[in-house]
Amino acid sequence: MIEVFVTVNYKDRNYHTNVIVKKEMTWEKIKRIAEKQVKKQWEI
Repeated sequence: MIEVFVTVNYKDRNYHTNVIVKKEMTWEKIKRIAEKQVKKQWEI
């Protein structure tokens, strides 16, 4: 497992988040997980 820091653009703002993933995971999957985290955090 590795920790990856990702910048996600959500509603015209940039958010930094970290994702803990397996080394073999593709960048597309990592980005999708990060986007999901940010959306979940900011939806009310």
